[in-house]
Amino acid sequence: MNEKSLHANPSKNRTPRHRAREFALQGLYQWLLNNEDAKTVVNNIRAAHGFDKADGEYFAALLYGAIEQSVELRAAFAPLVDRGIGELSPIEHGVLLLGAYELKNQLDIPYRVVINEAVELTKSFGGIDGHKYVNGVLDKLAPRLRADEVAADKKR
Repeated sequence: MNEKSLHANPSKNRTPRHRAREFALQGLYQWLLNNEDAKTVVNNIRAAHGFDKADGEYFAALLYGAIEQSVELRAAFAPLVDRGIGELSPIEHGVLLLGAYELKNQLDIPYRVVINEAVELTKSFGGIDGHKYVNGVLDKLAPRLRADEVAADKKR
């Protein structure tokens, strides 16, 4: 498997929200591979080393939200991927779920920040060029989920 360990790569200057995204990705990875229920995954992740430095509330919102809305989120990005959802690596799949969830539900976070965070997660934990793939998919998804924000941004 090309994915780097989800416990590795301690980067400097990580914010509590970024750490929440890292742990949410770890949870989605576990959920995708083991098909465990969300509560079990959340409890496992909360016990992980370093979780105390994450924004626990944001982590739970991301993980529960991405799992609960996974069918809808997949439907939103499925037309934008060049292969079946089942053929995505678990990291790319998890990051796309997180990015799509944030684009759809976290309107207080600028779409460019959502995409950048997704790209950074994929660079840290995914395969060699996975971040380019995730960037391309989310860049196409943003105008579909945040048409006004993207249009206003392009006018600048």
